[in-house]
Amino acid sequence: MALNFSANLSFLFLDRPFLERFAAARAAGFSAVEFHFPYAFAPAEVAAAARQARVDVVLFNLPAGDWDAGERGIACDPARQKEFQEGVGRAVEYARVLGCRQMNCLAGLLPEGISAEHVQHTLVENLRFAAGALQRDGLRLLLEPLNTRDTPGFFVSRSDHALAVLDEAACDNLFLQYDVYHAQVMEGDLATTLERSLTRIGHIQIADNPGRHEPGTGEINYPFLFRHLERIGYRGWIGCEYKPTTTAGAGLGWREGWR
Repeated sequence: MALNFSANLSFLFLDRPFLERFAAARAAGFSAVEFHFPYAFAPAEVAAAARQARVDVVLFNLPAGDWDAGERGIACDPARQKEFQEGVGRAVEYARVLGCRQMNCLAGLLPEGISAEHVQHTLVENLRFAAGALQRDGLRLLLEPLNTRDTPGFFVSRSDHALAVLDEAACDNLFLQYDVYHAQVMEGDLATTLERSLTRIGHIQIADNPGRHEPGTGEINYPFLFRHLERIGYRGWIGCEYKPTTTAGAGLGWREGWR
């Protein structure tokens, strides 16, 4: 069974303008792409770039606040629920035009002066709202833990916490986004977690550790992990969300034998 890799255009082919990265991904052998945010461009512009490059858009994030100022999501902030809900509506509009079937939610940093219980309650409410909005279009919502070494103060940083939030929200179209790099930093035990949580994982992303570079540059045994994903029957996309050590094209040797 071949594994399905998508190029994350927020990390790869950064020597080109965003809309030109779609064709670069196709030329490098990818049939699918993902990215953090499309909102700086009109939906039709992004869709045209994907269509002309003959790649599918398989994932992007809900609006996540002021990214350039260091915000990493607003879904857990009680003061910004209206903004979050408006962002969900905007994301669904893009998904319709792009033909994208799932979106990722970043919980955000723990707001100062608010209890963890209140923050969790807000996150669960917002996920239920977003999942309901996406469900009407047959879309899936994902929740991704981020490691607190790279993103200090991030509210959902471990797989077990994310899965507990999913349990509390109790939405049929709500899944875990499992980023191997973040998980290795925070908890390890990658193969066991992937197998145990397989039915709850909607998307996987990869990078090696340390450095967040391509597979084969660090401590993670990716050949073993890829064989494991084949063995347990993972059929979703695997997003290449890493920083190339040289160029995106030159660093794709790890992919041979897995596509």
